[in-house]
Amino acid sequence: MKTNNIILIGFMGVGKGTVARALVKATDYFAIDTDDLIESIENKKIKKIFEQDGEPYFRALETKCAIWCEKNLTNTIISTGGGFYRQKNLHKIGTVIYLQSTFDKIIEGLKNAPNSKKKFKKRPLLNDLKEAKKIYNQRVKEYEKVANITIDVTHWSEKQAVKDILKALKG
Repeated sequence: MKTNNIILIGFMGVGKGTVARALVKATDYFAIDTDDLIESIENKKIKKIFEQDGEPYFRALETKCAIWCEKNLTNTIISTGGGFYRQKNLHKIGTVIYLQSTFDKIIEGLKNAPNSKKKFKKRPLLNDLKEAKKIYNQRVKEYEKVANITIDVTHWSEKQAVKDILKALKG
């Protein structure tokens, strides 16, 4: 099945949800967030899933979510959790766009956000920034490998990111 879905991948806090909402305004697509879907399935926040059930259980939920996306979505912008890119059926779901930024810029953006504490609280893997940087360094190469398109959002505005994405999708 060929879909017109757009899958936004990248490190946690890079702005996938923000870009997804901006893309909705520029297209006739809907947007969903895989973490929101998982929270709906489990009726609890990601942080609680990690605390109570562990990361392997959460990753299994991501797989369930990826299968659902492949079977049910078309013309949808899908913002994903930071580790969702590992799903085996990712390219069957849609075009994979990697939102690339530096670790320091991502953390700076989260710290300067109006709801900064909430943004850190909902991302359990950011509790230890040294460990988070290791995860970032490992994932960057992996994001690049799976992406169909890479968009640098280090010094971005959401409007520019949308322009760059739409231009890249047109070829």
